[in-house]
Amino acid sequence: MKEYAIDKIRNIGFVGHGGSGKTSLVEAALFAAKVTTRLGNVDSGNTVSDYAEDEINRKISIGLTLSNFDWKGFKINLIDMPGYTDFFGEVVCGLRAADIGAIVINGVTGPEVGTDMVWRLASKNDLPRAFFINRLDKEHADYAKWVAVIQENYSTHAVPLTISWGDGLTFKGVIDLLKMKAVSFEKDGSPKLQDIPTDMKDIAQNWHDKMVEAAAEADENLLEKFFDQGTISEDEIKQGLIKGIAGRAIFPVFAGSATTLAGVTTFLDYATLLFPAPDYLGEIKGKDGDKEVTRRISVEAPISALVFKTVSEPHVGELSFFKTFSGSIKVGDDLYNMTSNSNERIGQIFVLNGKDRQEAGKIAAGDIGALVKLRTTKTGDTLAEKSAMIQYPPIDFPHPVISMALKAKAKGDEEKIANGLSKLRDEDPTIQMVIDPEIKQTLLSGQGELHLDVVIDRLKRKFGVEVELIKPKIPYRSTIRKKVEVQGKFKRQTGGRGQYGDCWLRVEPLPKGKDFEFVDAIVGGAIPGKFLPSVEKGVLEAREEAGPAGTKVVDFRVTCFDGSYHTVDSSDMAFKIAASMGFKDAVAKADPYLLEPINIIDVLVPDEFMGDVMGDISSRRGKIIGMEGEGKMKRIKAQVPLAELYKYSTSLRSLTQGRGTHTSEFSHYEEVPREISARVIEEIEKAKAEEEKEK
Repeated sequence: MKEYAIDKIRNIGFVGHGGSGKTSLVEAALFAAKVTTRLGNVDSGNTVSDYAEDEINRKISIGLTLSNFDWKGFKINLIDMPGYTDFFGEVVCGLRAADIGAIVINGVTGPEVGTDMVWRLASKNDLPRAFFINRLDKEHADYAKWVAVIQENYSTHAVPLTISWGDGLTFKGVIDLLKMKAVSFEKDGSPKLQDIPTDMKDIAQNWHDKMVEAAAEADENLLEKFFDQGTISEDEIKQGLIKGIAGRAIFPVFAGSATTLAGVTTFLDYATLLFPAPDYLGEIKGKDGDKEVTRRISVEAPISALVFKTVSEPHVGELSFFKTFSGSIKVGDDLYNMTSNSNERIGQIFVLNGKDRQEAGKIAAGDIGALVKLRTTKTGDTLAEKSAMIQYPPIDFPHPVISMALKAKAKGDEEKIANGLSKLRDEDPTIQMVIDPEIKQTLLSGQGELHLDVVIDRLKRKFGVEVELIKPKIPYRSTIRKKVEVQGKFKRQTGGRGQYGDCWLRVEPLPKGKDFEFVDAIVGGAIPGKFLPSVEKGVLEAREEAGPAGTKVVDFRVTCFDGSYHTVDSSDMAFKIAASMGFKDAVAKADPYLLEPINIIDVLVPDEFMGDVMGDISSRRGKIIGMEGEGKMKRIKAQVPLAELYKYSTSLRSLTQGRGTHTSEFSHYEEVPREISARVIEEIEKAKAEEEKEK
């Protein structure tokens, strides 16, 4: 395979809202570079990127995919990432390997919720960004309108380098503002340069002047010359653009249509000319134990790499996508996994175009490849030389926004389900599975209903197990208001040795969050000390279902202050049963009441939807605890009962036209309002009765 110097590599991540044409743009680039001989399309299910069965069936990208090609002596690695918010974890992975995020925008609908999300993530990562306004050949497309929206919503430093030559049904190609030429495109994507039409000259000149000014502002020396002479040369414009793009001071905007190949080759030309090479930062930060260290991004430096994605392929096994930050990873290398503290021997190395693999002898600094069948390496792990250790920050995946309970359709499939989900989680760490002993359900959590549907489909297809998703139970608890004293006595006489246990318990409430205390207040040997642990054990076992509707009791103290025993018939079992009986009696007499889990939700919504979202939170018995502005967005923090948050992510998207996002995490327990408590207890008891019937 051809080897490329680090300054001849470009790693471009295609991101944006679902349906903006990212996969089609990758397809167009591969066709223009003659990697493919036909232009695939998403509707026909024959694109290089969307090759998985569920992607073809659903006609959307679900996982990130890699492709690469040579473009005029440069190696271009493209990372195609999904646009649907349910698969945002893939974007988080992919942008860790990209050196620039190319945000693709639908020329008909403009920036959407996915655009907002990837802009925020790329800003958080301090990553260079570019825009590609796509689908400009479609009816009602409007390039100038969306440039204005980009500049207003994201950055005034968004600077067009190519503009649309006509819009919609009059679309003919692009105007190259650096060359000041109109460009039409042949069926194979090759450009045909010509003079700018008269009706476009003033528009093009205006955009050209703004581009020159932005390039000059990116470099002090150029700015000084610009002020002195009123202009700078074409080479100096390029120099300023290169510096501005790498320095996140300029966000270039391109025009085009992936399906007609218009603007695609121009974009690739400027990607090689102006986009940052992988060493644009010079060095990268990491840790060696607790010590902060840096590593030069260079082929001469010791080896280090980040595994940013794991996929499982039929007949191959696990593929680990990685980016080499320093040194060169070669077949046969022994590397150290800094995350799992284990050794890895490098076997085969591949470069990928979708599912097609080509063997590579090595992957040098700045480049991207895939490793096969690593023993312990997972997504987010760092590989390095033992003699020069460095660990890069792990990938910060989004928290789940929805949880559903799993119910196996066939009895005995529970182990298969657990194993299958464990393997799927290696590929997609945003999946979480928890067996909750309190509600006796297995909970599957993810980024949205579509995300969970895809997981269930893959469980069936890959592991042959069928499950259904049902509404999860709420882990209600209970506590008491009064202090009571009760006797728990268990006496049974059968043939031979009997059973005898007798204990007096004082049960009283504790402050919220104290859970449980047991006090031994026995004097004079009323109960031998050896039986008191059994008394405590009896209380602890009984508390699990002693509250209203069989709920777990919390925040109470039990004092065992008296009792009696029989020298022959008393036993640990007898005292455990006696304590259990006594405690259940005490709870019933101590004015018990129901507690419900309260979550803190953090909601990010555009200004115009704030009133609707706050009203919806109030209707869910929520309490607003904080609000702050973030540009044109508002961040709302609220406490909301978990019982009111079922499928909240879906409701929020509906309320905000898909532009609202949220996170949710457990905060504390609070008393269920009296007017709701009776209904909740009735529902719990009804559900338990139905479960008993099913058994």
